Amino acid sequence: MFRMTRPPTDGAAVRVWLWRSGADHRLSSVQLLQGAPSARSDSGTLPAALWERCATDDPAALRACLDAAQPIEALPVRFAGLAAEGRAGLLDGRALRDADGRFAGYHGTFREDTGAAGPAPAPKPPSAPDSDFFTHAISHDLRAPIRVIEGFTKIIKEDYGPLLDRVGNDHLERVLGAATRLNGMIDALLALSKLSSQPLAPQSVNLSQLAGCVADDLRRSAPTREVEIAIEPGLQALGDPAMLRTLIDGLLGNAWKYTAKTAQGRIDFGRHAQLPDTFTVQDNGAGFDMRFADRLFGVFQRLHSASDYPGAGVGLAAARRIVGRHGGTVWAEGEVNRGARFHFSLPRGGTAPG
Repeated sequence: MFRMTRPPTDGAAVRVWLWRSGADHRLSSVQLLQGAPSARSDSGTLPAALWERCATDDPAALRACLDAAQPIEALPVRFAGLAAEGRAGLLDGRALRDADGRFAGYHGTFREDTGAAGPAPAPKPPSAPDSDFFTHAISHDLRAPIRVIEGFTKIIKEDYGPLLDRVGNDHLERVLGAATRLNGMIDALLALSKLSSQPLAPQSVNLSQLAGCVADDLRRSAPTREVEIAIEPGLQALGDPAMLRTLIDGLLGNAWKYTAKTAQGRIDFGRHAQLPDTFTVQDNGAGFDMRFADRLFGVFQRLHSASDYPGAGVGLAAARRIVGRHGGTVWAEGEVNRGARFHFSLPRGGTAPG
């Protein structure tokens, strides 16, 4: 095993690359797994030998390690070809074997230390350190191992899929499916976090018009579905237009989803009959048990099976956050198999702090 212990720069952002080489140790692919989408390997990276592209303190030792098919762990290198000046970071790798057990090359990761060179990032506003930490942890630190899992699972499926039976290939598909769902959950969490930090720009908003646009999008997404959508005209509210679009999209989308198994689905959006500045989205879909109503607005809380009604499980949590930031409240009423009603208030007096 070839290993060195010099760590990357503390606190630096990281890109993760997946690399592969053949039995002659020449690079066959370098693929970005995690990091800035614009990052790409230069064409000059391939098909040079690995030790020609990875500058180390002891290139002879690296070549001897490769010739012996030993693991590479956390080796500090400067990987030429990922940029004109090369990229500093840590190299990991494991030997590949073919169906007969013969050495077939290497596959591994290169964790680029993007903080090793270049200007320091601009200081963040002192008002949002916790939010910045959360966003970075979710979008980078948590996503990195997921993409590595995806990458190596795809390699196994590509290289060894024909050698596995149906059950084995099904297991690989399940791993890939779980990674895709987890990435979707991360995207939803990041969107939810943004709703708490982005500034509000309140103005008069035509909710009827917003709802009409959302309804058109829903119909285009499933043109064969027969759902009647009734929108009360002239609904006005004071609020941030982008956030209220997200709110209406979430509530109408929720009603659309849960009427999917209703023969004649119907969705109504209008002003509450008794409460001023309050609006209601009503449907005749799956409904829910009122004993569990408090769970509806929690993150990743579900009252129905994900296989029956897919989704990330944060739509109603986002609705509560948006309404709360506008100084209002949101609540729900429902009955199993007899539909649901979601009410939300948007006070005219202004918005809530933060």
